Amino acid sequence: MIVVGLTGSIGMGKTTTAAMFRDRGVPVWDADAAVHRLYGPGGAAVSAIADAFPEAVRDGQVDRSALRERIITDQTALSLIEAIVHPLVAQDRAQFIATAQAPLVVLDVPLLFETGLSVDKTVVVTAPPEVQRARVLDRGTMSEAAFDDILSRQMPDAEKRAKADYVIETLSLPAAAASVDRIIADLTGDTP
Repeated sequence: MIVVGLTGSIGMGKTTTAAMFRDRGVPVWDADAAVHRLYGPGGAAVSAIADAFPEAVRDGQVDRSALRERIITDQTALSLIEAIVHPLVAQDRAQFIATAQAPLVVLDVPLLFETGLSVDKTVVVTAPPEVQRARVLDRGTMSEAAFDDILSRQMPDAEKRAKADYVIETLSLPAAAASVDRIIADLTGDTP
């Protein structure tokens, strides 16, 4: 099995690109979705988050926006949250890999390089900074301050591209899809 790490900064098109791999039959594990499960009702992270940040748990689940606000205002919050959540995410990821029945799997991990996760190959999705900012702010779910805070904690796009085995530009869906097909063919020997 070849384990591919898919990454890219916020707003670069990673979710859309991951869906393209999934649509082609490649199993995809999504780190953000794993966190949502851990934060949801009955999630494994809820009680520990409630102990550390009681204001961030409502109706038996983690309120991500309250947690995000706490991270912005409390310099120590992020490291405590990571200490709680990262081991649980790693467990979820290991379970996915252990049960996948495929020659190729994709791990969709926003902080792939920042966390030093070991994979066989890396794919970085990218777009120009102005496109990235517009994509994120047009969602209407995040303030400019929150966006800038996230960017400040992520490796710059140019560094990610320099570290990548493959780079996918996401300005056009057909071009991104063609890149996905080429990567799958390259890694599996299958013709797109």
